[in-house]
Amino acid sequence: MRRLVVLGAGESGVGTAILGKQKGYEVFVSDSGKIKENYKNVLEHFEIDWEASQHSENRILTADVVMKSPGIPDTVPLVVRLKEKGVPVISEIEFAARYTDATIIGITGSNGKTTTTLLTNHILKKGGANVGMAGNIGDSFAKMVAERSFDHYVLEISSFQLDGVTDFRPHIAIITNITPDHLDRYEYQFEKYVASKFRIAQNQTSEDYLIYDADDSVIVDWLARNPVKSKLLPFSLEKMVDEGACIKNNEIQITTANNTITIMTNSLALEGKHNVKNTMAAATAAKLVNIRKQTIRESVQNFQGASHRLEKVLKIHHVQYINDSKATNVNATYYALDSMSAPTIWIVGGVDKGNDYRQLMPLVREKVKAVICLGSDNTKIKETFGNVVDLLVETFAMEEAVKVAYKIAERGDTVLLSPACASFDLFENYEDRGDQFIKAIKSL
Repeated sequence: MRRLVVLGAGESGVGTAILGKQKGYEVFVSDSGKIKENYKNVLEHFEIDWEASQHSENRILTADVVMKSPGIPDTVPLVVRLKEKGVPVISEIEFAARYTDATIIGITGSNGKTTTTLLTNHILKKGGANVGMAGNIGDSFAKMVAERSFDHYVLEISSFQLDGVTDFRPHIAIITNITPDHLDRYEYQFEKYVASKFRIAQNQTSEDYLIYDADDSVIVDWLARNPVKSKLLPFSLEKMVDEGACIKNNEIQITTANNTITIMTNSLALEGKHNVKNTMAAATAAKLVNIRKQTIRESVQNFQGASHRLEKVLKIHHVQYINDSKATNVNATYYALDSMSAPTIWIVGGVDKGNDYRQLMPLVREKVKAVICLGSDNTKIKETFGNVVDLLVETFAMEEAVKVAYKIAERGDTVLLSPACASFDLFENYEDRGDQFIKAIKSL
């Protein structure tokens, strides 16, 4: 009996354990921290062996295959030892994909992947496809493969999950963009992070498709130096493309296999240039799986966006409050500031992953009237923007930040939470940060 060891008992770990058990593996789950009650109950229910608050090496090193949670870096001594022993250390995506024949649409990128995933899933559902959405979003992919039978999967895939793939091959891969993010996990070498993202296409053949942003020089340069076998379908706001998506006469024009669909840009439910791109990517994927043109058009017009992503919370005294807590890197915040049309009070800060804030400078000069820092260490933000805005205030709790914003804001202003940083210094995660922002606004 083959032995599967799962490191990390979160959503992906527990899902993998369930699928492994179903496929006849002897399964052992090990988490160096505490395991949440609901996950413990699931493991007990399926009679899966587990341990918490430790990693028993003697029980782990005997594995035939190890699935590690995306949160565990490859540099951890235990993972290094497993690899030295020749034990395959893979991600949930790699493990689960081996047990499904469904058509997989895999979506990665530094920003926009959640919105693109949600939108692609929305279009396929509206088109009557039997589709499951998983990966970095919502339920575990492995658990879905164990319990459901879908014809299509739309997967949001992070670079950490791609680091653990060997044979994974999505029929349709989407790379929304690549900008510096998570560099702490890639020895501060951007090339390594880029290579990680492109693993989504490494096993694709000429029968598969890669949809990508042709305005992103990082992607274009990489493809020029590292050609892939898949059929390329670029999308662009700046240039015309023969196949793929571009803008012509204020319409999105998508062409695949000599067949074209047009969508009016002013009819999209989502605002902002970056969302035109997310729409192009999702609609191109939907077209490849034969969703009707009219369904695609209707779906992009009635789509509700991702929560914590440029989410309009409330208007108080003619001041609009916007929750963009999901902006955990500089590029995501760039999109947010770029789509602001009113004078903006910007709440920023958290755990800095090697951020370079200078690229935000033109937008801050043009749109931001005050900066409210919200993090345990705001030095870099203060140094970058201290002399650029009239007012910069430091706060250390969400309630305080919102109260300061409320005091500063004048009629017609926008208060934008777009932290450009991870949230782990003051919050559990970006959802908790966004929820606290909404709660603080409602109690003003």
